[in-house]
Amino acid sequence: MIRKLDSMRKGIKHEKAAPFFDKLVFSKVKERLGGKLRFIVSGGAPLAVAVEEFLRVVTCASVVQGYGLTETCAASFVAIPNDFSMAGTVGPPVQHLDARLESVPEMGYDALSSIPRGEICIKGNILFSGYYKREDLTQEVMVDGWFHTGDVGEWQPNGSLKIIDRKKNIFKLSQGEYVAVENLENVYGVLQEIDSIWIYGNSFEFFLVAVINPNQQAFEHWAQNNGISGSFSELCESSRAREHILSELTKIAKEKKVWHLHFNLYNSTRFNVVKCLCISYLAS
Repeated sequence: MIRKLDSMRKGIKHEKAAPFFDKLVFSKVKERLGGKLRFIVSGGAPLAVAVEEFLRVVTCASVVQGYGLTETCAASFVAIPNDFSMAGTVGPPVQHLDARLESVPEMGYDALSSIPRGEICIKGNILFSGYYKREDLTQEVMVDGWFHTGDVGEWQPNGSLKIIDRKKNIFKLSQGEYVAVENLENVYGVLQEIDSIWIYGNSFEFFLVAVINPNQQAFEHWAQNNGISGSFSELCESSRAREHILSELTKIAKEKKVWHLHFNLYNSTRFNVVKCLCISYLAS
């Protein structure tokens, strides 16, 4: 698999990257998918780059990601088939629309910087006419003929677009600071002891609340290496385990240079949740 992946990264088309291994190994995967599969198109949510690369190798098919909304009559961006440089992106705009990025200063995204980042805006005859009986919402998203998607993208050197954030999932805390929770979830979600993290806040409080679901295998491995015994539920109740998670989250915050964290802990093992964290927002 690594040999074929390396060849594809060098620009060799998938059918020529490793024909011997395609016939010997990967053809079995292709047969399980019908034997005639040529394209796999993914949409709705982004594929992890590792997942996309894996599918490109083992399925012997062109795997592409696309992006679109109901308001734009579905597909607005689609990656070019068999072009490995577009892995992890949704490709360039389709032919029947115009697309641009609009700066989002409150999130630090500049559409005119050396790496253009901003809210994705779309214009063309494919746009919807408006929300049913909601002229207020229509005027909110339609400005000078441009539909504001609420998603934040980044133009790549090859002309493709990468979705990096969500503008509409930002809110202002009680002290007036803007928070993009999906960005925070991506930052803290890299910790191997975490399966998932959900962060919430509102404009009436100065702090955020995070609920963390630990990865059982990684958590138990850490406990074994540190001489801590007990079931998974007991580990979730362990003060040493909670302190370990908090310490790792703080390290990540310092590395990313975006947050200083203070925590209040609450036990919650019914759903294998390590804790709820009250995160006070202090910009570094």
